[in-house]
Amino acid sequence: MNKKGLQITRRKMLKGAAAAGLGGTIFPFSGMADTKLRKPLGRIEEENSKPGTYEWQLQYTGFDTPVTMASYPMVRYLRSVSMEGYVNKTSVYPGEALDFKVSMNPVGNFFIDIYRMGYYGAKGGRHMVRLGSFAGKTQEVPLMTVERLRECKWETATTFTIPPDWPSGVYLGKLSREEPFGKQSYVIFVVKERRPSDLLCQVSDLTWQSYNKWPFRDSLYDDGSTAVWYVGPNVRVSFDRPYAKYPQLFDAPLSAGSGEYLLWEHPMTFWLEKEGYDVTYCSNLDVHFEPEILDHTKALISVGHDEYWTQEMFDQVIKARDNGLSIAFFCGNSVGGKVQLFDSAEGVPGRVFSRTQKTNFDNEETLMGNTSYGVGFGDWQIKKPDHWIFEGTGLKEGDKIPGIIGWEYHGMPVGKMPGLEIVAGGPLSAPSKELHAAVVYPGPKGNWVFNAGTIWWSEGLSNPPGHIPAGESGQEEFLRPGEYPAAHDPGGRTFGVMPEVQQITANVLNRMIEDSPRNW
Repeated sequence: MNKKGLQITRRKMLKGAAAAGLGGTIFPFSGMADTKLRKPLGRIEEENSKPGTYEWQLQYTGFDTPVTMASYPMVRYLRSVSMEGYVNKTSVYPGEALDFKVSMNPVGNFFIDIYRMGYYGAKGGRHMVRLGSFAGKTQEVPLMTVERLRECKWETATTFTIPPDWPSGVYLGKLSREEPFGKQSYVIFVVKERRPSDLLCQVSDLTWQSYNKWPFRDSLYDDGSTAVWYVGPNVRVSFDRPYAKYPQLFDAPLSAGSGEYLLWEHPMTFWLEKEGYDVTYCSNLDVHFEPEILDHTKALISVGHDEYWTQEMFDQVIKARDNGLSIAFFCGNSVGGKVQLFDSAEGVPGRVFSRTQKTNFDNEETLMGNTSYGVGFGDWQIKKPDHWIFEGTGLKEGDKIPGIIGWEYHGMPVGKMPGLEIVAGGPLSAPSKELHAAVVYPGPKGNWVFNAGTIWWSEGLSNPPGHIPAGESGQEEFLRPGEYPAAHDPGGRTFGVMPEVQQITANVLNRMIEDSPRNW
């Protein structure tokens, strides 16, 4: 990108729209203005100039344990018993060690290939190291303890120290059986950096783990009854277990072990690094345990399905906003659920959590500008086309960015934040009865808070290798009537990459960077 931010011209817009099957005719526009960053962005550009590979993706998967219950009309296969694992930390700094916990059935040998996720010439990942081979073993599924908790105490297959030159990023460890066509799955972790950055992208691993049903019916939404989605307290889940296959909305076998990252967050990572933004990464848990990480960035990015936060996270982000941090919520149903962290059985802080007795935040609107709602699908309808977030898009009042709202979203503000503006919003398809709203408001020190109000926002940014676009890839085949309550049945789809979404995102991030009171 050579020392400048996103530049989208009319020609690029037409080309992108045509590639997305829109023919450049759905949206009226008058041309795309260039948006520039004033600071060289060398670190991410340099990293993404290194050779990439498509081989970070899973090629051979298998789901071996059938799960049946009265409320499900079909057999579901969630576990990759033949090859599965987890790591003992959600995030690490260079120089820190990471334990890989792996189980195989039948036993055999396996490799671990670690990849950093990014752009890398449109390949999506870079191979960092191969570990092994190692002799695997079949490790036990733990019995339930208090509040349906299952904590694996698996033996460590190998311990790996993160090299000092590994940059911050989202990393996938691909576990592969050492045999022809051997089954594969992922582990996932974040590498952090102790340096100032323009952007800090937070992965939503508290939410990933909340929906993780490994090994059978053991998510935050399972209380042992026949209900498909339990939403109360008194259920605990642990990070000390593998991620099962994604259990919601559609089938995603090629994401096994990666939580929800490849579904909702990978398109943002891919696009940010393609554009050369100076970005670092962190876990949800880092905002809780290490809030000073917010002091080293100009803008925090929340992406996709960032539903579950602790009260400490909420309070620290509010404090950071008041001290000049900008926040970009490119997400839906975020900050909508409150969880409490606990130590693991071995005394490790934050490896276990549950919903609090008061399961929602009373004041989420004071941070996001509006409130989380349930499921709804529809178009992002422009309300204030003269606002700076629409510069260079040519969009006019009433124009729509189609299909970008889903599946969960944020609704119309109830209160009135000082300076808050509703920049987009409108009605959605059933089951929702509430209107959608996208909002922006100024912070107290020249900083900004923006809320796009939809999980699917990143779907309009990019469609990288390994990503499963919403509304595609086996949705009709996977879902059966009655499997989910009506509120969780898919009721919409996205339309792919859209230049308008890219330009709006660039406008928001560039403004946050340029107006930041934090200079380094």
